Amino acid sequence: MNLVDSCGWLEYFADGPNADFFAPPIENTSKLIVPAICLAEVFKRVLQQSGEDKAIQVMAAMHQGKIVELDSSIAISAAKLGTDLNLPLADSVILATARATNSTIWTQDADFENLPGVKYIKKR
Repeated sequence: MNLVDSCGWLEYFADGPNADFFAPPIENTSKLIVPAICLAEVFKRVLQQSGEDKAIQVMAAMHQGKIVELDSSIAISAAKLGTDLNLPLADSVILATARATNSTIWTQDADFENLPGVKYIKKR
């Protein structure tokens, strides 16, 4: 299974320099995990930059994958991971979700760079 971090979704939708890196996991929707927190982060950014119509279109695309809600088990795991690895809250929830679903994280967020189970590309 694959989990694309919020920055990867934003890069893909903006057709940024690393969009091709994120295309395979995003377009393979049968193996795509989408943490609910990524919906919130991506919707907010697209709403701010491009308006509500575009943000709704982006949400429709993200809903092609399997949405994973933040439940108590993931929340507690995220708190432990965030403390142990000194990660921001959203990153710790994404990591906990990936581990709970045996997913590989695809990202250009340097907070994930050296963690196992991560496919990282440097932001250009």
